Amino acid sequence: MDYVLDLGAVTRHFGPLLEGLWVTIQLTLAANAMGLVLGFAVALLVLSPVRLVRLPAVAFVEFFRCTPAIVQIVWFFYCVPMLFNLYLGSMTMGILALGLNLAAFNGEAYRAAIQAVPREQRDAAVALGLSPLQSTLHVILPTALRLAMPVLLTNGIVIFQQSALVAIVAVPDLMYEAKSLATKTYRPIETFTLVALVYFAVSFPVSQVVGWLERRRAVAMA
Repeated sequence: MDYVLDLGAVTRHFGPLLEGLWVTIQLTLAANAMGLVLGFAVALLVLSPVRLVRLPAVAFVEFFRCTPAIVQIVWFFYCVPMLFNLYLGSMTMGILALGLNLAAFNGEAYRAAIQAVPREQRDAAVALGLSPLQSTLHVILPTALRLAMPVLLTNGIVIFQQSALVAIVAVPDLMYEAKSLATKTYRPIETFTLVALVYFAVSFPVSQVVGWLERRRAVAMA
């Protein structure tokens, strides 16, 4: 093998990678905002005693959990415009695909957390005369959010990594810019190694926060 490493060929063109990283961060933040809010709504629908409300929510969760994210992204980009005559920007489509995917997984995290809320807290809310909406917003949501936080953060890391899949539909994220740079410089090893380190540098600190939260919760429960 006569391949000679040349990191300078990549670092001299680091600007496009930074622009791609910014797009990736935007996708991740928007998808997480959507996933956190919609996921809680999905969890409430899944727990609904009304069958006509519960079943569509369960179908939504199972569809996004049981199909590959790459298929969901491609479907949104190519099928939504054809079926619904709805044409949105590539970033918007990416956010929708990633956000709905995340909402399904977050919905399951919220569901488990809601079911873990102590019965005493629910009874106290009723005793205080809170309405079902007030009880949900002021009692159930804060407790469920605290219980589900490690899983929500983990799901956020996963969606940050899965955002690389939007490169296949020409969203100029970090992975897309890396592919372009590797083709232009003929330096795939250096380019994709650097990109892997960038993903690691962003994901690792969050994973450490998740571990700290889990240890803290374990101590509190003990």
